[in-house]
Amino acid sequence: MISRLMAACLALALLTMPAGAVETARELFAQPDLPSALPTYSIGAPGQGCLAGGVPLAESGPTWQAMRLSRNHQWGHPVMIDFIKDLSRFAARQPGWAGLYVGDIAQPRGGPVKGHASHQTGLDADIWYLRPTRLDLTARERERLSANNVKARDERNVNAEWTPQNAAILEAAARDPRVNRIFVTAPVKLAMCAEASRRDRAWLGKIRPWWGHDDHFHVRLNCPRGAAGCVPQAAVPAGDGCKDAIWWVTEALEPPDPNAPKTQPKPPLTLTDLPPQCTQVLRAR
Repeated sequence: MISRLMAACLALALLTMPAGAVETARELFAQPDLPSALPTYSIGAPGQGCLAGGVPLAESGPTWQAMRLSRNHQWGHPVMIDFIKDLSRFAARQPGWAGLYVGDIAQPRGGPVKGHASHQTGLDADIWYLRPTRLDLTARERERLSANNVKARDERNVNAEWTPQNAAILEAAARDPRVNRIFVTAPVKLAMCAEASRRDRAWLGKIRPWWGHDDHFHVRLNCPRGAAGCVPQAAVPAGDGCKDAIWWVTEALEPPDPNAPKTQPKPPLTLTDLPPQCTQVLRAR
């Protein structure tokens, strides 16, 4: 755990860092083990922000377990922590389900985090598709247990790991007014489009296909009410989004054009790329 002395040393290092020795924002925000002692608020955008006064999801609860504890990524805005608990209670009502296994939320002070383009403001969370049969996993078991891939080998369909209970949990999440959007693998989106009622489909628009979500779904919440420093993401387009999702299992899977210009990777974010308040969050005790 980061002590007051360590926090003071970090602040001093930031102030006295020589020119040319700029650390990336990811490196800086990976250092604190505890949140800042500031009022809770999400700052900036999902992919360019931080979190003040983050609160932890308890490692275990009556209907959830936080996974990969060694990462220390179970911190979030209280609205997100409440959402996870609410959704886990719904999941526990599904036949054979004890609740939810919860993956990464955010670091203690948010900010850029290894393995993610977002998860910076405490309003994003990864939730495993894997059905929890028990909620007494040890810390070691949580490191070794793997989430289950629900995408078939043809990359166009779901496999036998996908269940009606998965669909019910995702629908419940999408219907929650706190949710802005949910990222899933494209076959999941299309499976839900095929299964949903023809009359009541507006919630499907929040289910968005995106790369890298074969074994979990990624929930993003709206900015909490009154959070002036939080930059909201635009609402999803009108409609169920099912027709547009076909692109992900057709054109998106075609070999890339060898003559297309190569895109240059974006440089890593530095502290100056983030909102100014994030410097205060990083330096605070």
